Amino acid sequence: MDRKWWTLVAVCTATFMLLLDITVVNVALPAIERDLNADLADLQWVVDAYALTLAALLLTGGSLADRIGRRRVFLIGLVVFTIASVLCGLATSPLTLNLARALQGVGGAFMFATSLALIASTYSGRDRGTALGLWGATTGAAVAVGPLVGGVLTEGIGWEAIFFVNVPIGILAIALTLARVEESRNPYAGRPDWRGTVLFSGALFLLIFGLIRGNPEGWSSTPIVASLAGAAVLLVAFVLVERARHDAMLDLSLFRVPSFVGASIAAFVLSAAMFAMFLYLTLYIQNILGYSALESGIRFMPVTLLSFAVAPVSGKLAERLGVRWFIAGGLALVGAGLLLMGGLEAGDDWTALLAGFLVAGGGIGLVNPALATAAIGVVDPRRSGMASGINSTFRQVGIATGIAAWGAIFQHVVREEFVRGAAPAGLRGVQQRGGDIADFIAFGGARRSGNPQLARLAEQAFVAGLNHLLLLAGLLAFAGALLTALLIRPADFQPAHG
Repeated sequence: MDRKWWTLVAVCTATFMLLLDITVVNVALPAIERDLNADLADLQWVVDAYALTLAALLLTGGSLADRIGRRRVFLIGLVVFTIASVLCGLATSPLTLNLARALQGVGGAFMFATSLALIASTYSGRDRGTALGLWGATTGAAVAVGPLVGGVLTEGIGWEAIFFVNVPIGILAIALTLARVEESRNPYAGRPDWRGTVLFSGALFLLIFGLIRGNPEGWSSTPIVASLAGAAVLLVAFVLVERARHDAMLDLSLFRVPSFVGASIAAFVLSAAMFAMFLYLTLYIQNILGYSALESGIRFMPVTLLSFAVAPVSGKLAERLGVRWFIAGGLALVGAGLLLMGGLEAGDDWTALLAGFLVAGGGIGLVNPALATAAIGVVDPRRSGMASGINSTFRQVGIATGIAAWGAIFQHVVREEFVRGAAPAGLRGVQQRGGDIADFIAFGGARRSGNPQLARLAEQAFVAGLNHLLLLAGLLAFAGALLTALLIRPADFQPAHG
């Protein structure tokens, strides 16, 4: 096989591992909670620690790769990700797991930032289109099979297996990269923007910390007010620093193009509205309805398989018919799917979610390929790497802030609903167990208590919280659909992209 196709094999192997690790984690979260005695905030950080470092370092990884070599940075990312996966599997507390997940995000950022750049520098003409198509199919397949693989590994071996499975895949990808992938770099690359990286990651951390800890600490408490205010200050400082640099990692002039703004909004909204919701849907299916990790993974397959099936068709038609309508229409379908999932009542089975799963899955499949086209199609081809990195950053920020914000709302609603409806004896029973009422309910404590009245009240409270989230997420998706329809314009697209 031609040497250049080995590059594609190495990149696709690493990408499959990277994306599989994002999707398999969701179904393992209840098992992690039980084994490590975690609370809801810990579980939010299992996802957010990874998303936060991935978002913070994506752009830095891309500029570093242009300067010191894309193969080298890709290899560093692979090694860090593989080592961090071992540390995740060996974790004995929520803190050690979340620190290892943050390290995974560092490796993931370096891998993700260089994957497309390696393909673009290795292939040209028709071969590049073929390579990008195969890479896209790999990403779709990883997302599609993730919930099932996560369920099989968690139930058959244990949650640690979802991290240990990365080790042989990572070693294979490292060997292929060392043996077959050629180095490439940008001779005109500027210096990495370390000040921007520190300010951006600091702002993200303080924002997520404030949202996750707001309910336990109190929204008017000094730590939370300081965290949210600090996030705002660092974000403003980041914008000022980026404006002053001619080689900034985030070129703010790109946001003068309305279509680029629309693509960035779409990336954020899709992640915050839909992908951030999987944590709470997983808790519902496993801890409230009582399904196992494997049974839960199977029940998420309608979403992932339908998005996988729709994406290739969307990719072929989007450029011909207009990416604006595929992005806006897809987000509208996601919004409709989330609203269809809502209206749950105590006693409903998972099939009450099925219609919403199917509609939302179709919407995801419509949005993703068109979004990739819009993100790089409205900028000069020489800036497509940065444009793609910014779009990926907005995706990760959407997941991180979505999970944190939904969690704050969810905990408040569940606690209020339960306290309002609980008999004094039932409520005292919960408080005697210690911990937060919302955590106790979300982790199935009431269902396992042997008290039918307590279990019923807890399910009603959980469903009320989940319905609130589904309604708000659906409205967010509709708002995103409207904004992208208004902002994305055919006139903004570069001639080379159609």
